[in-house]
Amino acid sequence: MANKPSIPKGTRDFGPVEMAKRNYIFDTIKSVYALYGFQQIETPAMETLHTLMGKYGEEGDQLLFKVLNSGDYLKKITDEELDERNVLKLQTKLCEKGLRYDLTVPFARYVVMHRDELQLPFKRYQIQPVWRADRPQKGRYREFYQCDADVVGSDSLLNEVELMQIVDTVFKKFGVRVQIKINNRKILSGIAEVIGEKDKIVDITVAIDKLDKIGLENVNEELRNDGLPEEAIQKLQPIIKLEGTNDEKLKTIAEALKDSEIGLKGVEETKFILDQLKSIGLNNEIQLDLTLARGLNYYTGAIFEVKALDTPMGSITGGGRYDNLTGIFGMPGLSGVGISFGADRIYDILNALDLYPKETITGTQLLFINFGENETAYCLPVVSKARKAGIRTEMFPDKSKMKKQMNYANAKGIPFVVLAGENEIETGKFTLKNMTSGEQKLVTADELIAIVKG
Repeated sequence: MANKPSIPKGTRDFGPVEMAKRNYIFDTIKSVYALYGFQQIETPAMETLHTLMGKYGEEGDQLLFKVLNSGDYLKKITDEELDERNVLKLQTKLCEKGLRYDLTVPFARYVVMHRDELQLPFKRYQIQPVWRADRPQKGRYREFYQCDADVVGSDSLLNEVELMQIVDTVFKKFGVRVQIKINNRKILSGIAEVIGEKDKIVDITVAIDKLDKIGLENVNEELRNDGLPEEAIQKLQPIIKLEGTNDEKLKTIAEALKDSEIGLKGVEETKFILDQLKSIGLNNEIQLDLTLARGLNYYTGAIFEVKALDTPMGSITGGGRYDNLTGIFGMPGLSGVGISFGADRIYDILNALDLYPKETITGTQLLFINFGENETAYCLPVVSKARKAGIRTEMFPDKSKMKKQMNYANAKGIPFVVLAGENEIETGKFTLKNMTSGEQKLVTADELIAIVKG
């Protein structure tokens, strides 16, 4: 008995309707990226493990999909090593490649490899799938698309301002109300410094990044487990629970970090970004959130995250500044900043809120019914004429019963159907049926095209 067909957990098939919706998302994001001068690139699905490992923290390394070497992948493995069952040691010999975890690290690799060809600052966008061995759940998949935009080779905070404008514009076009959250890793470093736990910055940021998911008590417990003394945890509480307007929060945190040079630098950068955005004006709220940490090790400055306001969902866009990412590939000192739209979560949100424009998911607009060879020969020149006019047109390929052909039109949601039999051929005209209203008209080819085009 043949195995029942299936796909891996955390992956999905997409049919024609789903693809039309996804392309609407991609095309909208692409159009906004292009407005700001970003250029498209692509990188391979697989990268070397040397490129990927150690870039996403310990948790990220565990979520990397490793690709087994082709051929006799055991030939370099001794019996002793197999018996030892040291997974970390074995995987370096069994797997030389892995599926990309995000688009940022491959981009950094790309910049270093192609540095002589690039005009700096280089503004790139990239829309491709990524893979993570995460536990599948609502809104979380093992294969999903990211839609990244990055600027490298510029330290200017105007890049951060532009990226926030891009986020705001994209979600305005989608009709989705969002809250944009902003923080700065320098502020978080300053906090770690003033509480006397400078070396624990990674542990602190990873823990407080989970505040929304696990709550304050569990965050505190995680900090204790990471070895933070109770005194330091208590000093963190007012900072984690900080409230008020963005300006009030900045004033309070500046006072708390007055003895930290790096912390005050973070406050200064954040104030500049928020002040510029205030003067420009955004359609959506932007909020300073000191619990936002973005658990990836490579962020060094401003960090961003976006959440939808009208439907429950995790982060749908995120990003930040990374001053030292290309350094790990032998090119230190090149600053970058970027954002990433989570296309799959945006897809679910637009579905939940029914925000897809009807015209974006309409496929075929016009179907010619097949009554036989003579009738088909009469229709085919007009089929071509309709396509040249930009109308998505089909000729039913088989001479089937009228009911079957009409059912086909209904199933595909085709709004107009053309009938041309002996009577129509004699008059040199066509019967055009509006499938929504049921209305039928005898029209010329030019009239037919004009009506369908609207």
